[in-house]
Amino acid sequence: MLRFVIHYGIHFIVPILIGILFFKDNRIKVILILLAGIVIDLDHILAEPIFDPNRCSINFHPLHGYWAIMLYCILPFFKQTKIIGLALIIHIIADVMDCFLI
Repeated sequence: MLRFVIHYGIHFIVPILIGILFFKDNRIKVILILLAGIVIDLDHILAEPIFDPNRCSINFHPLHGYWAIMLYCILPFFKQTKIIGLALIIHIIADVMDCFLI
């Protein structure tokens, strides 16, 4: 249960808190973009089984690979991709925490 709360808390509560606390001017837009970071989980459809609660996503799925993660870490340094990069990094942090808790 704790693993579930931590994993999905980071996926959903952290983006909302970041949007509220740090992006007051465009709060709703930023929150929606940060929540959309979950879209990289589409790469799970390439796996068999699609969902395995005991599998670490990091470096297993293509969009969770080390090369992809390095790209996500570069995105926040550019104005046009700052929020998207932050969204993807939050997603990866949630998945890393999940891997630690397996």
